[in-house]
Amino acid sequence: MSALFYLLLAIGTAFNGLGAFALMRFPDVYTRIHGATKCTTFGSIFSILAVVAYGFYKGGGEGGTLALHALLALFFLLITNPTGSHALARAAHRAGVKPVGAVVDRLEEKK
Repeated sequence: MSALFYLLLAIGTAFNGLGAFALMRFPDVYTRIHGATKCTTFGSIFSILAVVAYGFYKGGGEGGTLALHALLALFFLLITNPTGSHALARAAHRAGVKPVGAVVDRLEEKK
């Protein structure tokens, strides 16, 4: 059973590391938001699933409370992470930040 904990934590760590790499590597704010949000959401899901599995493995009232709190944190994370990334992207768009390498449609300009 402890192998499951370590596997879930390793997957979560890998996704969170990819999210950090996306912040450093991607060229503009939009791709950075996309890469970081997707990866850290998945990384957090797997890390929290490891905590939930540990809570159920530990058993008793304390383990169940730990699992419940972790699932509650996961629920709020799944709501706030995409909402926050949308707010950042919208603010960047309203501020006039252009994506790097954006495609310009010349046919649309002639109308």
